[in-house]
Amino acid sequence: MQKRVLIIEDSRTVSKVMQHLVKNEPEIDAIFCTTLAEAEAVLDKVGPHLFAAIVDLNLPDAPNGEAVELTLARQLPTIVLTGSFDNERRERLQAQGIVDYITKEGRHSYQLALKLILRLDKNTQQTVLVVDDSATVRSMITTLLQRHLFHVVEAANGRQALQCLTEHPHIRLVLTDYQMPELDGFALIQHLRRQHDYDDLCIIGLSSANETSLSAKFIKFGANDFLHKPFCHEEFYCRVNSNMESIERIQLMRDNANQDALTGLYNRRYFFETGPKLMQQSREQKLPLSVAVIDIDHFKLINDTHGHQTGDMVLKGLARTLKQGMSRFLIARAGGEEFFVVMPGIDSERAHLLLDTLRQVLADKPIKTPAGPIVVKFSAGVTDEWEFSLDQQLQRADEFLYQAKSSGRDQVISDRSGHTS
Repeated sequence: MQKRVLIIEDSRTVSKVMQHLVKNEPEIDAIFCTTLAEAEAVLDKVGPHLFAAIVDLNLPDAPNGEAVELTLARQLPTIVLTGSFDNERRERLQAQGIVDYITKEGRHSYQLALKLILRLDKNTQQTVLVVDDSATVRSMITTLLQRHLFHVVEAANGRQALQCLTEHPHIRLVLTDYQMPELDGFALIQHLRRQHDYDDLCIIGLSSANETSLSAKFIKFGANDFLHKPFCHEEFYCRVNSNMESIERIQLMRDNANQDALTGLYNRRYFFETGPKLMQQSREQKLPLSVAVIDIDHFKLINDTHGHQTGDMVLKGLARTLKQGMSRFLIARAGGEEFFVVMPGIDSERAHLLLDTLRQVLADKPIKTPAGPIVVKFSAGVTDEWEFSLDQQLQRADEFLYQAKSSGRDQVISDRSGHTS
């Protein structure tokens, strides 16, 4: 989804450069203004729909930063652009709550501002844990993080932090102090590293102690990085953003290795890595688990008649329907037009009903292709005999799929139903 950004800049040259750069960023929809008056009009009209602002510090009708005050007053995350560096003014603006202060030093500066907008967008999906026994320090760090649109969870010591991570397993960044009661920073990191790899959780150590080797000790205990308190805002954000980008790159590589390139679903390799783990968890929790094999009906005919481009669109259409209707389950493209699903927590009767509903949804919404709308139908086999291995369950589900195909296609057969839908 595009993020609408207000850019207030009176320099025609700078505006042209930024307009060109925005064209290469499809995630950004920019509205350009040259004066404070124009900006006020835009804010009155579409203010609630704006995501952030990039603001020139000196405008013809706002020579003293009035445009920055305007966007901050409208609670817009604001990135300041200025032609000259003034440290006193920078500190004053940071205290007022700007996102960053960037001097105009050419194309790179404007690219940096747009990159920061994209970073803010990603941050809205991230939660950070701040661990410090000082409520004042926690509040200060939380404010800095929220200014960059992170969600923040706080803990006063290591034991609280472990509880927070249990309650919020999606946390990907922890900032922890060293000296804390009950469980200090080193002990906390040791606990965390027993459960989380460097690729899954970034940890930044914090301390105001004057011990010169403290940063090395933090790293040796398992931290990714270290910051000495007090720190300047720029260094804080550089460390945080650098670590977040690192973990996101690793996740992207992981996703590329685990996902089917065409449909975005998991691939066969990931399915056979993860499926047995889900089965084991279901056995331990004494919960049902169903496995399904799905196959598109007459897919070869679609390819032969309309071409592989249309066939690819059909595969994507089915994948979208499966993701929308079964997002909490493990779904994979097994190869060609065949798909596997592992459904923890439901028996084959409920799985049968779910798949039959999705089958009808797909049939009622033809997929738009260059060859015209195509009605896509599929057949499926379902089993919940989870005392079997995953391979055995897939084999049994495949037998039901064969029955569905032999009985006329466009139906679901399961071991509980024993009949076509």
